[in-house]
Amino acid sequence: MTAKIILPILQILVIVGFSPLVKGFINKIEARLQCRRGASIFQPYYNLVKLLRKDAVVSETSSWIFRATPYVTFISILIISLLVPVLSSQVPLNFTGDIILIIYLFALARFFLVLTSLDTGSAFGGMGGSREMMVSSMAEPAMILSIFTVALTVNSTNLSNITNLLLNNSVLLLNPSLFLAFLAFAIVLIAEAGRIPVDNPFTHLELTMIHEGMMLEFSGRYLALVEWASSMKLLLLLTILVNIFFPWGIAGGLTFSGLIIAFALYVVKIGFFAFLIVIVEMSFAKLRLFRIPNLLGTAFILSVLAIISLYVVR
Repeated sequence: MTAKIILPILQILVIVGFSPLVKGFINKIEARLQCRRGASIFQPYYNLVKLLRKDAVVSETSSWIFRATPYVTFISILIISLLVPVLSSQVPLNFTGDIILIIYLFALARFFLVLTSLDTGSAFGGMGGSREMMVSSMAEPAMILSIFTVALTVNSTNLSNITNLLLNNSVLLLNPSLFLAFLAFAIVLIAEAGRIPVDNPFTHLELTMIHEGMMLEFSGRYLALVEWASSMKLLLLLTILVNIFFPWGIAGGLTFSGLIIAFALYVVKIGFFAFLIVIVEMSFAKLRLFRIPNLLGTAFILSVLAIISLYVVR
């Protein structure tokens, strides 16, 4: 009973508390590689505190959707943190088909953000929402197929079972289909997190913004919740990536020493892939809008090839 109480609290604390630090780490390393000093690694925390202290300005033309969206977005991402194995292979909300629920919760958060971009009547917001739906319509199929490749490998759609089976049968990780699925999911992660070359999180230019365009009307605590949810989404996608395709180091139980070691290795793995995101952003320029389908189409083809190769290898 104690474990059932401690595990969800621990996972929420890690995802909610650690996610702004990951964003700050990426920004700091990117600034250093560009020969800039950059903001503090803790700057995202300062920004959240500042925004939470401010009142929200709400447009007169907006409806209840605008006021509900920050909470729906934040809570949807928060629920996903209870469905993903973070430090332990055990998952608080553990049931068959939780992979499908995770995908739907990501879609729910996006759906409300897009509705809000239209609700305020802003031209820039509507443009950002339409671009977001275009990207998601190509990214989600690739994400679903890449994760289903792993599910078909172990014959389970339960993330806890997937992690345990891959951890105990490391030979399965050598399957070429999982390598293709990993590449597809990595590309989707860049798109879903709104990073370069798909999107630029540092700009508000109407010609380039996608995710930022939907957030222009938010302010105060509403903007804080949306920004926090965005950071949590990035960390959750990285967590799925490292704990499914590289499950080594994750704790099989809930012992204190096991969780400490798992947390240390989790930080190392997340830091490594966050550094790779920086390398990608430094190596590529922002893609033109009509070139994005080519990149996401590549992810979809890789995920399809992953499923095909899974049956060929078998």
